[in-house]
Amino acid sequence: MTGVKGVLLIATMDTKAKEALYLRDKMKTLGQAPIVMDLSMKRGEGRGLAEIPAYEVAKAGGSTLKQIQNSQDLDHCMKVMTAGAVKITQRLIRESRVHGVIGLGGYRGSLMATGVMHSLPFGFPKIMVSSAAGLPGLSTQFLKTSDIILFHSVIEIAGLTALLMNVLDRAACALSGMFRGKQVAPRSSGTKTIAMTMLGPCERCARRVRVSLEQAGYQVIGFHAAGIGDRAMEDMVTDGLFGAVIDLAPGGVGEHLYGFMRDAGPNRLESAGKMGIPQVISTCGVNHITPSKSKYKPGYGERRKYDLDRFRTWLRMSPRELKEVAGVFARKLNNSTGPVKVVIPLAGWSSVDSPGKPTYDPKEDALFIQALKKRLKKEVEVLEVDANMEDLEFAKAVVKATLEVLR
Repeated sequence: MTGVKGVLLIATMDTKAKEALYLRDKMKTLGQAPIVMDLSMKRGEGRGLAEIPAYEVAKAGGSTLKQIQNSQDLDHCMKVMTAGAVKITQRLIRESRVHGVIGLGGYRGSLMATGVMHSLPFGFPKIMVSSAAGLPGLSTQFLKTSDIILFHSVIEIAGLTALLMNVLDRAACALSGMFRGKQVAPRSSGTKTIAMTMLGPCERCARRVRVSLEQAGYQVIGFHAAGIGDRAMEDMVTDGLFGAVIDLAPGGVGEHLYGFMRDAGPNRLESAGKMGIPQVISTCGVNHITPSKSKYKPGYGERRKYDLDRFRTWLRMSPRELKEVAGVFARKLNNSTGPVKVVIPLAGWSSVDSPGKPTYDPKEDALFIQALKKRLKKEVEVLEVDANMEDLEFAKAVVKATLEVLR
């Protein structure tokens, strides 16, 4: 990627005009062609300074700037401006006028700008310079499943001090750097590319599976299944980037059911089935729950547990929960239009869940297996392997099942 590249600079010009124009001028000195988009919802001194004014954004979102300025429903107004900005951005990209996006803002500006970035494909350059990036819990809202670079300004974006100019200079250089040098295109090789979920407690299994399938000519893309990575995988499967899925760690299904920390959303374990591509499903982490310690319910403190580290604790699922989650698994997998195999280790579902560990209980795990087999349609085969998930024997079983569904 060489030569002059169009860059969309998103900011609220009613409060961030001087800072946005400084960033725009810096991008020009780096050889880029910036286009400023104004997401202002109130009147301010920066009106008329953007190539794409706020009234055009509001119109694209199905409203008018006057209506937005007179509205008391801030959340609705932010959604309107974000929707309008998405439409305009997509048009600019189709016209090859924009090759990267950079945002500048505080809390509200960051939410809107990253909302636009969420609509952009994986691999498209995107940077968000935000003074709110360090606020607890907000970074995940800004990033979601997008490959945004979140640039924490640390200081408030208010006034062109030497410190802020340094931040903006570095951000401009970072985006400009994405246009330089040869880059591998973010494309998959269709049916030969497999998405695979994994977690630390099944990392050995995932590594063995990946190596074996690579030797067989497949490309395996891993996703950390802690709630965000597996959401991203579901989105990318829907986008048609993969020819098959190996779901070693679908624990986000149960976590969503109960609202816990690895919650992967309502569509978890559904995208591959809707796309009709082959699936191999296993059970790493499915028999454990990860509620936030600040939200423990009565009795959680008495459950068998395993401390992964000082921040994360896995609690053993109750028999009732195991049966409930099995029902959800069955419902989702029964809707699959492609081939599905479920491969379950009988001697523990992860390194955390192995003989001698406090939560190891294969008899209770059997309740999940029984409930799952009872509810699954006959086309979905359940394979039980007398091994722990991290044993070599189990990895071989996953590889064999994968090659069978791929055929």
